[in-house]
Amino acid sequence: MLNPRLDLLSDYPFTKLRALLDARPLAPHLKPVNLSIGEPQHAMPEFVTTELTADLSSLSRYPTANGSPELRAAIAAWLNRRYSLPEALIDPERQVVPLNGTREGLFMIAQVVVPEKKGPKGERPLVLMPNPFYQTYVGAAVAAGAEPYFVPATAENGFLPDFAALPRDILQRTALVYLCSPANPQGTVASLDYLTRLIELAREHDFTVAFDECYAEIYDQVPPPGGLEACMALSGGRITADALKNVVVFHSLSKRSSVPGLRSGFCAGDPAITQAFIKLRNYGCAGLMMPVVQASTALWRDEAHVEANRALYRQKFDIAQSIIGNRFGFYRPAGGFYLWLDVGDSEAVAKTLWEEAGIRTLPGIYLTRPENGGEKAGKPYLRVALVADLETTREALQRISNVLGR
Repeated sequence: MLNPRLDLLSDYPFTKLRALLDARPLAPHLKPVNLSIGEPQHAMPEFVTTELTADLSSLSRYPTANGSPELRAAIAAWLNRRYSLPEALIDPERQVVPLNGTREGLFMIAQVVVPEKKGPKGERPLVLMPNPFYQTYVGAAVAAGAEPYFVPATAENGFLPDFAALPRDILQRTALVYLCSPANPQGTVASLDYLTRLIELAREHDFTVAFDECYAEIYDQVPPPGGLEACMALSGGRITADALKNVVVFHSLSKRSSVPGLRSGFCAGDPAITQAFIKLRNYGCAGLMMPVVQASTALWRDEAHVEANRALYRQKFDIAQSIIGNRFGFYRPAGGFYLWLDVGDSEAVAKTLWEEAGIRTLPGIYLTRPENGGEKAGKPYLRVALVADLETTREALQRISNVLGR
């Protein structure tokens, strides 16, 4: 009666975390702090409320499936500014797909680009992803009938998966590659050279690259390069029919603008893919509510709140650096808002931190699979999301330091 592919999915990381921690006693004097989930807790920009409530009469009508012309134009204009793209590269009507959060898009893109068979022998397709990985990638691969294939991202390779080193038969079976940069959880930023080499590999073996760039606006010093920027580097800055071939990028307002509850993001890129994606969404997805469309349009047009948001994260990494120093493999990530601490046995340490410090963190082993070095990639590491306010962050990190120091 049920889809047997569901049996291929393990429990979601936060389901595992609840099973690990919820029944464990917490010292009564401790105020719990949740640093396990990447949910920004900064105040959202004040104008969001105004935009959301400006015209509530729109709730009496079904929203359009693909946002509004103004939203799509604002997204295209932001991409041009952020990545110094030629103005005519992105057609807002054909190459921008507004999403109910990028999680929806990252899941559904596999339904668009994964065929039934792939490779010279007509085998089951592969979907490649880093190990550790965002769980939605696995769910998307399984739902599309593909086999998830985990490529290690460890300290030895700079926390960036080496897709080019994979055997040719694996690459020939590949239909889709997910890459998150800045990486969740390690905060590593892929260079422009790395991105261009991956795109060249995709075109050689005819697979799609889904660049998950949801953390691209949270960085320490240098703005991370993006997939569309890499496409332009490959084309020498020229707009050609194949300039964006095999490439789609995903962005979100959740992290950039601290509005995770707005559930607003987008996909953009290769018009052949985005047009097929729009067609699929017409069948299976509801459009963004028009108040959300209005607020999203205003957010993509504004940079001041993003700069202020970024400054807060920098301050929190200053705090982390001062409290943790050079212990537990601490490094200052180039992007994102996670610490990826080497603590030996992350599951055991997560239990201790909860019981003794009231701090909820996520064991790295919950973000990995054992294949291809997954044990090494995840078990020693603990993910700490620096999403709380400055004072809560300071107190929480001091508690973590005290416990780990013992």
